[in-house]
Amino acid sequence: MNKPQILVVEDDMAVSNLISTTLETQSYQYHTAKNGSEAILEAASYRPDVILLDLGLPDMDGVDIIRKVRSWSSMPIIVVSARSEDRDKVEALDAGADDYLTKPFSVDELLARLRVALRRVHYDNEKQNAEQSVYENGALKIDYAAGCVYRDGKELHLTPIEYRLLCLLSRNTGKVLTHNYILREVWGNTLSSDTPSLRVFMATLRKKIEPVPSEPRYIQTHVGIGYRMLRQQEGENGAKGEE
Repeated sequence: MNKPQILVVEDDMAVSNLISTTLETQSYQYHTAKNGSEAILEAASYRPDVILLDLGLPDMDGVDIIRKVRSWSSMPIIVVSARSEDRDKVEALDAGADDYLTKPFSVDELLARLRVALRRVHYDNEKQNAEQSVYENGALKIDYAAGCVYRDGKELHLTPIEYRLLCLLSRNTGKVLTHNYILREVWGNTLSSDTPSLRVFMATLRKKIEPVPSEPRYIQTHVGIGYRMLRQQEGENGAKGEE
């Protein structure tokens, strides 16, 4: 089995060395780039499984790199940045990043985020190879072809909006979807004033799919940013409640 290939884009040598050493101890193969131009060239040349991307690069902003890569690839991009404001996270995620880790970070958390991204690659590849029309995640099952949702083998009755929300989240399992992205994909608009409506629908959806809605295991809230569908084994610890 081929070892995962990781591209580390970081101009701070101390941070780059820390990440590289961490990846090496976990038997990941990796390449490094210290600026945006190198990052785009490396990403296009050897197509890594995941990109770990700093935003504050000397020649271009990391968000521009995300947009450029997204124009030709869906490879997972995890931002690792000192920018901690919600607006910076939302901008990066809206541009196409899959996850956002704020510096300083723990090595354990970095590896956990990386495992989530690699699982997404694995599941995406399986889905493409098998051309599956059925999504299964723990006790949750979605038959896309039939438009039916089941939990523990029992059919759930969802409203059209709830079903569209669930399908959008499930098709992007492991990826943080911003409020604006969800509003655009489900309702066709990006009006921030509609975010309260999104929260209401998300709450009713959770009541139907979550065994314990107050302790969600499937849909994780990223406060002020959006939501993420978790694989069952990912959601055992640390899933946040409703906003």
